[in-house]
Amino acid sequence: MYKCTTVMLVDDNETDNLITKRMLELSGMAQQIISKSSGLAGLDYLRQHKDNPDLLPDIIFLDINMPLISGFDFLAQFHTLSLTLGKLCRVIILTSSDSTQDISQMECNEHVSHFITKPLSVQMLRSLPELAA
Repeated sequence: MYKCTTVMLVDDNETDNLITKRMLELSGMAQQIISKSSGLAGLDYLRQHKDNPDLLPDIIFLDINMPLISGFDFLAQFHTLSLTLGKLCRVIILTSSDSTQDISQMECNEHVSHFITKPLSVQMLRSLPELAA
């Protein structure tokens, strides 16, 4: 399995963050896991480190349904941060939503590589082509 240097979780649900973090630990995929409990906190982290690629996540697991800044809003602001971010950070939507409208909107976003319904499992991680060895 591919090992990412850094994975960022952006989800307002702490229980979901704990489950996702545990699955990442069990898979051995990430060397570092950054957990942010809001879209705003995730964007703040990216803004602070946008000029230092070593501190940027390889993968961002992003929830859609969050207060204040939704996953859709996060992606719109992510797009404007820097061209470098889009090339370095892959976004995987990890959400409880199974709305066809949400899925369609995510599939059209150039920064989203996959759409996964919660909860994340080690098997799901291993099924992602970009994470396969």
